[in-house]
Amino acid sequence: MIEQQGKFDWMLRDLYDGVPGIEMIVVLSADGLRIARYSGDPDAADRVAAACAGLQSLASAVSQEIPTSDGDMKMVLIEMNGGYFYLMAAGPNAYLAVLSDVRCEPGRMGLSMADLVARIGPHLTSPARRNGQTV
Repeated sequence: MIEQQGKFDWMLRDLYDGVPGIEMIVVLSADGLRIARYSGDPDAADRVAAACAGLQSLASAVSQEIPTSDGDMKMVLIEMNGGYFYLMAAGPNAYLAVLSDVRCEPGRMGLSMADLVARIGPHLTSPARRNGQTV
C-alpha cells in the first residue's frame, strides 16, 4: 500500500500539536500496514503498525468474552515505564495508534483521539485485502 502521508498530515499534526508528549502517530490498516504517520522514524512506524494488527486482533478476541459486547475493539491503552501506547478503531479496517511519553494525560489523549476519529473517520479507512490484494 502506498503511504497516504500528504492526505493525513494536517489531521495528524492537529493531534500532535494539541496533546503534549506525543512521540509518534500511526494510521494503519487492520492487517498491520502503515497508511500514514506523523513524527517518529518510518521504520519504527512500520513495526508499530505490524504489532498493532496482533494487538487489535487479541483485543477483539477478548472482547467477545464479554456477554454484552459486539466483539469490536474500540480502544486499547498500555501504560509502560516512560510512556503510553494507545490504539483506537478509526473506521472500517483502520486504526489510529499513538505513542507518548509520561507527560501525556491518558484521558485527554483518549478524548483527542476520539474527536479526531469522529471528525475524519471516513477518511481513515482501509479497504479489506486478501492475499495482499484489495478485495
